[in-house]
Amino acid sequence: MIFRNHKAVLSVLVATALTGAVVTDAFAQSSRSSERGNRGGSSKQAKAEALYPNATRQEPSVKASAKMGSKLQKLIDSYNKEKFPETRTQADEILADSAANEYDKSLAAQLASQAAYQTDDTPAAVAYLKQVLQFNGLDNNGHFQSMLMLGQLELQEDKTAEGLATLDKYFAESKSTKPEELIAKGQALYQLERYQEAIPVLKQAIAGSAEPKDNWNQLLMAALSEAGQSGEAVKEAEALAAKNPSDKKAQLNLASMYMQAEQMDKAAVVMDKLRSSGQLTEEREYKQLYSIYANTEHKEKDVIAVINEGLQKGILKPDYQVYLALAQSYYYSDQVPQAIDAWQKAAPLSKDGETYLNLARVLHAEGRVPEAKQAAQQALAKGVKNQADAKKIINLK
Repeated sequence: MIFRNHKAVLSVLVATALTGAVVTDAFAQSSRSSERGNRGGSSKQAKAEALYPNATRQEPSVKASAKMGSKLQKLIDSYNKEKFPETRTQADEILADSAANEYDKSLAAQLASQAAYQTDDTPAAVAYLKQVLQFNGLDNNGHFQSMLMLGQLELQEDKTAEGLATLDKYFAESKSTKPEELIAKGQALYQLERYQEAIPVLKQAIAGSAEPKDNWNQLLMAALSEAGQSGEAVKEAEALAAKNPSDKKAQLNLASMYMQAEQMDKAAVVMDKLRSSGQLTEEREYKQLYSIYANTEHKEKDVIAVINEGLQKGILKPDYQVYLALAQSYYYSDQVPQAIDAWQKAAPLSKDGETYLNLARVLHAEGRVPEAKQAAQQALAKGVKNQADAKKIINLK
């Protein structure tokens, strides 16, 4: 998971005294902070809220050097004015300056990373963020949020193992338990197919959120399913659906979990409730329901009802799979004329002649020999594996 809102990626809080001015939050307008700091002659440092009260890292005591004060202020001003190329140039100068201390360079790298990110230069943003951590000069707020952003960007760039290692370090040192951050780790573990490790992380994130997002629950259920814990996945889906009985997504997800657990009868009940209340509005939903019935014994009439309703409403497209499922359901419910009609619609849409050959066999069995011969010829024309069967029907007297 990576947050692509440029202004909301990170909230780096920088609190220090620069030539009597207070610089608070690199994302805020530093000029306003400066005015507040100078008003009344106070040079008292603004105290930012500690975002990581349980962190194991000892915050560095080094502050901005006197020689770099004006350069850092210009750097912050450039960033706040969204002069991103200029921000990077100024930051690079500070990073190359032997007079700059660890704090100066950490702040310069941090703002350069933001400028790079704002202009979609992700590799540069990653490189700058690594420098932030290398120089180790920011307070815990700035340091750990830079680490978090680095991990997220590494995941975004498909460097899953590196991103996960960065996030592991972040959680170990920051002691953060923020749900939206834990989800990023859980997703990374899932992508690495480390499902058993992903499950407790995802559960912790969901339990810690007042309103966990739908895709968080779906990710947990997918991890449970991939880990072979289909029963647990079903329980999670049932709990979510019971909590949100009017939520269509939760109900569809429950049906999917039942299907994966091969509990087709339960899946059918959920889907048919949605159908009867008029909530099935998409083609894939109708296909899911008739597929459930098609894979359940003695449900041919239900397949027929769902498909015909979907066709009548214009939700189901009259394609090969729809007509084939309809034909088979009619045939196995002893409605042969209707089955033949559906096969006649399916056969021209098939990629080969096998459906035409099946149609020819049924027509022959029904004594409709001329039509059977014609279907067999069309089967040969489109190509079939068993040409002998087709020719035998064609040669009928």
